[in-house]
Amino acid sequence: MNLLRHGDNKFPQAQLLCSSGALGWRGIAAEMRSHPAGDLPPFVSNQIEITIAPQTTPGAFVSRKGWGQRQQTMVRKDTIWISPVGVAEDDIRISAHLPSIFHIYLSTDRLLALSDPDGNSAAFLRQVRYLAGVHDETIVRIGHALAEDMRNPSAASRMLIDSLTTALANRLAQRYSDLGMPRGSAATAARDVRRVRLAVEFMQAHLDQPIGLDEIAAAVAVSPFHFARLFRASTGIAPYRYLANLRMEQAKHLLSQGRSSLAEIASSMQFSTQANFARAFRQATGTSPMAYRRQRS
Repeated sequence: MNLLRHGDNKFPQAQLLCSSGALGWRGIAAEMRSHPAGDLPPFVSNQIEITIAPQTTPGAFVSRKGWGQRQQTMVRKDTIWISPVGVAEDDIRISAHLPSIFHIYLSTDRLLALSDPDGNSAAFLRQVRYLAGVHDETIVRIGHALAEDMRNPSAASRMLIDSLTTALANRLAQRYSDLGMPRGSAATAARDVRRVRLAVEFMQAHLDQPIGLDEIAAAVAVSPFHFARLFRASTGIAPYRYLANLRMEQAKHLLSQGRSSLAEIASSMQFSTQANFARAFRQATGTSPMAYRRQRS
């Protein structure tokens, strides 16, 4: 399924500013669009759409009607709109030009694969409400993280996107579903500690491979949904960040050895380009990879 066809079909007059289309995200897509004033064609969604306003547009509002509900919302910074699967929007109007609007599209098939241990999340997500004017700092933070990785992919992008997807699914199911998702029973502390240790060992053994949340969770025999929560609870850090730190330490080691080129190190540590590696390395260490190699040699 091409999730980004959703935006092309729903917003035919909107200008595409940035897209995740070429990044290989799984079951989630995002794009930034500039919207002209005017009416949109009727539309029936086949996936969950979350829309976030990155900035206030004075005097602008969005009017829409779905499932018989009429909603009119001023476009203010961090305002959120939620459109569930199957909603038929037959009247959508944008009152003024909107310079930038962030859209997130979620595949229900992917959410089922990332479901909680009881396999219930997909059922709860099918009951997500049709909402406008939502204010939720958690969803805004997830949106910001998705937008940042869309602009500047990192070495741990695959796991980051998986983690953000599970966090977003969890938030929608817990806060914006008619059913409301109950918390599953926690595994014993000893079992969780062992799983985290095995997960770290798996990461260390696969630093040069494009692993994601699914692969690590499978290695420790839990769902991705449950693994993301127990890993953060145990280590205080998200799995994608932990993996990125491991890869950065390995990159330092390879630079110190002096046997591999910068391009080879960038590629082996799963950076999409040498430029992205150099940028991330400078952010982590305060110096460039080449300067670090000279210092260590």
